[in-house]
Amino acid sequence: MTEPQHHSSLSETLTTIQRFNEAVNQHDVALIMSLMTDDCVFENTSPSPNGTRYVGKSSVRAFWEDFFRSSPQAHFEYEEVFANGDRGVVRWLYRWQTGTDGSIGHVRGVDILKVRYGQVAEKLSYVKG
Repeated sequence: MTEPQHHSSLSETLTTIQRFNEAVNQHDVALIMSLMTDDCVFENTSPSPNGTRYVGKSSVRAFWEDFFRSSPQAHFEYEEVFANGDRGVVRWLYRWQTGTDGSIGHVRGVDILKVRYGQVAEKLSYVKG
């Protein structure tokens, strides 16, 4: 027997995505993971062309811990967020420090998210270029 599907409301989806985005910019791995389902899926943007797929909380947690350790200045500017039911799209600009001289690099991208019961079940990330 299959589990019944839960389709989040538009309000629940947008609120969850907003809380998730704030947790990412706070580099708060515990909060990020509290906002993800046990069976979460995260597809990172690298390496090209398909990125890396992480499945389950322990795998996704390890990604975030490594990411913030290697990019302590990481910051996302969320340029646009919209949703339809349990799906959301976030258009973002990611900035990071490239060297000790303070120079900044950046890339634009999009996340496609699926929200279930107020948690992110899926985060698929794509970048330009």
